[in-house]
Amino acid sequence: MSELVDQARQWIDGDPDPTTRAELTALIESGDHTELADRMDGGLDFGTAGLRGLMGAGSNRINRATVIRTTRGLADYLVDRYGGVPENPVVVGRDARVGSSVFMGDVVGVLLGAGLSVKVWEEVVPTPLLAYAVTASGACAGVMITASHNPPLYNGYKVFDHNGAQIIPPVDTAIAEAIDRVAPAITVPYHHPSADLMAEPIPPQVLDDYRNRLSRLRTPLETDPDQGIVYTPLHGVGWRYIKDLFAEAGYRNVHPVEPQIEPDGRFPTLPFPNPEEPGAMDLAIARAEETDADLVLANDPDADRLGVAVPSASGWVRLTGNQIGVLLIDHLLSRSDLPSHPPPLIVSTIVSSPLAERVAHAHGARFETTLTGFKWIMKAALDVESTGQGTFVFGFEEALGYAIGGLNRDKDGLSAALLMADLSSEARREGQTILDRLESIYRRHGLWVSVQKGIVRPGPEGAVEIESAMTYLGNHPPDSLGEKKVGSVTDYRKGADSRPAWLGAANLIALELPGGGRMLARPSGTEPKLKIYMDATRPLAIADDPARIESVMVREAETAVSELVDHIGL
Repeated sequence: MSELVDQARQWIDGDPDPTTRAELTALIESGDHTELADRMDGGLDFGTAGLRGLMGAGSNRINRATVIRTTRGLADYLVDRYGGVPENPVVVGRDARVGSSVFMGDVVGVLLGAGLSVKVWEEVVPTPLLAYAVTASGACAGVMITASHNPPLYNGYKVFDHNGAQIIPPVDTAIAEAIDRVAPAITVPYHHPSADLMAEPIPPQVLDDYRNRLSRLRTPLETDPDQGIVYTPLHGVGWRYIKDLFAEAGYRNVHPVEPQIEPDGRFPTLPFPNPEEPGAMDLAIARAEETDADLVLANDPDADRLGVAVPSASGWVRLTGNQIGVLLIDHLLSRSDLPSHPPPLIVSTIVSSPLAERVAHAHGARFETTLTGFKWIMKAALDVESTGQGTFVFGFEEALGYAIGGLNRDKDGLSAALLMADLSSEARREGQTILDRLESIYRRHGLWVSVQKGIVRPGPEGAVEIESAMTYLGNHPPDSLGEKKVGSVTDYRKGADSRPAWLGAANLIALELPGGGRMLARPSGTEPKLKIYMDATRPLAIADDPARIESVMVREAETAVSELVDHIGL
């Protein structure tokens, strides 16, 4: 234990923040070596998503020392990449989480201390707008202080490359190696903004340009100004921007969820500010019932994701990310002004519904499948466009992330919200609802259901269990699942050289099922769990009741998933 205590004292000596120094000192004095070990268990791993973790003292937490060393490592990487201090700035922004303002100040101070120029979004800002500002400002990189939809005790550090997309390998590895070479945070050169050297504000023209470009990308239609819309930013930063976007688009009947519209990193009305979580949209749905609204829209706290709920005969229904994705694909590809040469390009991840590919192909679009993560969606979009073999129109992942081609190179919950309002408006003009549109897609391409299950196995022993289960599945796939025979098996741990870069090596195994269905298994990249995804499909006859058949299919899919869990011994 003396080695652990010595390690903690070394960290304290290098920490410039008296608050976290005192926090770790008190932990040493308390004798709680279990908690101390957790705080000092290596460090947060810098990857393609940057950093994300609990705030607090220690090398395994988000704190000022972590942010300072990470920023110096990023600065050193940029100087090395550009063969000297880059002429173009780094753009920096933050969400409204506790600590984000201080961390952003550290990012700016360290970048200035390294001799780089900096542009900052002075107010709290949605992540998609920071990403947009990277390309709009001609920046060499972007840094966003955010933990997106994580609980209130988390924060994070997200890095964008010069093209406005998330970093991908080998850039993440090069930055991580540069961070490892940085001395203790207290020794890192730091320039407090002054009259002779300070960050420039990002000009308002960047936001104006975003709005104008989004307006040009929307499907030409007459906005239904009377459509009732309820919106919540879940205590995040979205309301100010959504309010203006919707007003400019002509939507005047928009009702915010008052207890949740102000940015508040404590998230006082909900423990998990994620639109995917059960209960996260309850206040918004209650507001919709009060106002007799037609549509509920919810952004997560940094407004890069979008949740949607719609009314039905039996009450309000939350749409899944797959349902929102295929609705928007169908909506965008129905435009008469889309060019056919090169063809429109739709991109989605391997764990998203195969229905997306069917809808895209029915419209004559090219479709690309990627590994999980928006970084790979944009890798595919940029690479295909660079060869002249497609024009990127839309990308999505089932975890409520969407991007419109020609606007942003990361997921964008603001533009997706406006497109869903447009889709609903168009359906209303035709005497339909969003659920009618979804049923129409199902009748053309088959009814699809998606089921997910996570098997949690914490600790080092759990990691071994999960990896053993993956190895067993790869070597001994089942012959059948439920009443369906298993067809081909693809082990994405192998054969990466024969696939495009955006669908390379991954710890993922896919089992193909009849009719286009499939089962996927992969370890989570952020949690101690094995994630299993099942997608099943069935044609719909004219007389079929989609709701009844869907409930049967979901039960069958859940049974098949349970069979797979038993088969791999978890």
